[in-house]
Parts: sequence; C-alpha cells; structure tokens
Amino acid sequence: MASSKSERRNPVIPVEFSKGVNGLDKVILREVRGSSAEVYLYGGHVTSWKNDHGEELLFVSSKAIFKPPKPIRGGIPICFPQFSNLGSLEAHGFARNRLWSVDPDPPPFPTNSSNKAYVDLIHKPTEEDLKIWPHSFEFRLRITLGPGGDLMLTSRIRNTNTDGKPFSFTFAYHTYFSVSDISEVRVEGLETLDYLDILQNKERFTEQGDAITFESQVDKIYLSTPTKIAILDHERKRTFVIRKDGLPDAVVWNPWDKKAKAMADFGDDEYKHMLCVEAAAIEKLVTLKPGEEWRGRQELSAVPSSYCSGQLDPAKVLMSR
Repeated sequence: MASSKSERRNPVIPVEFSKGVNGLDKVILREVRGSSAEVYLYGGHVTSWKNDHGEELLFVSSKAIFKPPKPIRGGIPICFPQFSNLGSLEAHGFARNRLWSVDPDPPPFPTNSSNKAYVDLIHKPTEEDLKIWPHSFEFRLRITLGPGGDLMLTSRIRNTNTDGKPFSFTFAYHTYFSVSDISEVRVEGLETLDYLDILQNKERFTEQGDAITFESQVDKIYLSTPTKIAILDHERKRTFVIRKDGLPDAVVWNPWDKKAKAMADFGDDEYKHMLCVEAAAIEKLVTLKPGEEWRGRQELSAVPSSYCSGQLDPAKVLMSR
C-alpha cells in the first residue's frame, strides 16, 4: 500500500519541458515503469534513452559540444537532407544543427493510445537553409517512449514547394549505442549483404561470415537490409534490436583509435564504448514531388540476451519480449 500511495503522491510526468546543457531547451519523456528519454530542440536530437533500471543505452561523448552551430556528438543525430559528404552540403546536412519547434498541430499518427510519453517536433527551412538547399519542406518528427521502454522515432518529410519542383534527399538516424567493449560486440542481420565501404572510396563488397565483429575502424553502408537488426553486447548480456520502416540501408560506424584522436569532440578512448548502427536511406535517393510525403521510422528495443549459443536470431529476440 505504501508504494501505491507514494505513486499517487508522485505521479510520473510523461512529458516535461526543461533546460539542458548551456541552457538549451530539452524535453524529458518518462514512462511509468522508470524508463526515460531526453530530446533537445536543437537538432531535434535525442541525447538520452534509459531503461527502467536507469541505465543509459545511448552514447554521448564526454567532449560533446552543446553549443550551436556545432552538432551534438552522440545520441541520435538526424542526417537530412544529406548523409555524410555524399553531396554538396555540409556533412550530414543541416537538420542536426537547427533549432526545431514543438509542433502545435501535428498530423494524426497511428499510435498506441496508451503511449503518453511522446513529443512532436517540426522543422521548416530557414532563410539560411533555402540559400544552400532551395527547397521548401516540412519535417515532422515524433519521438515516443513506449510502455515497455522502447524508443520510437517517426520522421515525416513533405515537399511544400510552390514552384512545382521535386526534390531529392538522403537520410539517416545516426544512432550511437552505448556498449561495454566494442571488441565484445557483434551485429547480426547484415550477413551476406552487399555494402559500400566508405574507407575504400565507396567500393562495393559482399559481407562474409556469420556476424559482424570489430577490431579496427569501420564505416560501411549496407544495402537492402532487413527490417530488423540486432546488436549483441556480450559483457552486458544485452541485445539492442533495431526495427525500421522506409529505411532500406544501414550504416555501421566505429572510428577506432586514430580517428577518435583526430576528433575534437570525441574522447581518445571512447570508441571502445560506442557503436553506430544507423537506419538510413542513402543508396537510392528519396524523391518527392510537391505535396508528396515520405515516412521513415525506427524503433529501438533493449532486451536481455544469452550469448552462449554464439548465434542469435533477431526475430527470436523480439518474440521473447
């Protein structure tokens, strides 16, 4: 009875607006069982996702610069309208270093009515954006913390050009996962697939072996990937499951030691404790005519895993929830 009284006295506030690092506005999402997420309006950027034990599931560098116009190193940066340097814009486009707004009139989203911990954000092009990318658009982003602690991001991008012109873009959720030791991590679901190796001038190869493991710098774009990918963290006995829609590609990135030392906003040894697996649309550009809308969604889950078999079917992970 005491616990129920305390719950009545201290009800969980599902959505709270607050100030973050350097006074930047952020939104805190909380689920009744204890999981949480934090989203900065700067970049529409998720910087924290914790399970119901309070364990941080995303990596943010200790040297991250929370100061516009620098993007925030870690969490889930939004790469739009360009991934990496695959185009004429700044690396990863401009969405991740613009100030987003809370959407006052979001369109209806198909969502579970029990999900109360969510926020709708919107970004429309600034004059600065239009100078470097002359297209009118509305980018709506819903971030939801589900009852089981799953984190869902749904992006809707609409062409609002009045000149009749289509536009094309590439996109990624540049998710930084927190891992115990990169040498003890494996990624399953990308076996036998073709990939473009950024470190070898985007040359195309086919993945060999049963699962992806890490012993040096990796920067690959896997093509035509399945809707589910699993990241197994042996030491923490935890498996991340990425489920995605509208995002056919998946980027796998770890900078390793030399590249880590060359990045001012990244600790020299932090590469050991992070891995980026990014749901993306890169190989085939997304093209929208005026009035058309594209949707790209990812759902992240963290579940206990047993590593003893050495093999783990992501589908079985999902069924065990």
